[in-house]
Amino acid sequence: MTFDPRTMAQPVYAALSELRQDTREDTRLREQKSQAVELYTYLATWGLMRLKAEESALSQEGKKDVVKAFFRVLEEVTEVKDLANDKGLDTLKNLDTASYLGLTGLGLQIAREFSFWTTALYANVNSEE
Repeated sequence: MTFDPRTMAQPVYAALSELRQDTREDTRLREQKSQAVELYTYLATWGLMRLKAEESALSQEGKKDVVKAFFRVLEEVTEVKDLANDKGLDTLKNLDTASYLGLTGLGLQIAREFSFWTTALYANVNSEE
């Protein structure tokens, strides 16, 4: 099996395109853009479990949209079930160390893709309020 780098780029592009097209409210668009750009830093600093826990704690809907989209893409790319739903935190908690670290590595790459595609898809969204 040959690795195709588009394996991660295509679902990220699709997820962000859908979010961008479905959102009309300026505040929510700014929140989405900000969160998508910050995903890599958050994930590298705090890890997947905290990011998943943050999903339910976020009060800004635009940021929550992006975190949910991230976990949907991660689940799709890795084929690890129950990452994107309410069982996601338990799924992460129950992984063995090697699987969790491998998933984190893939998550970091996906987060970088989110940052890249956000720059392209949200180019006309002003980051400042």
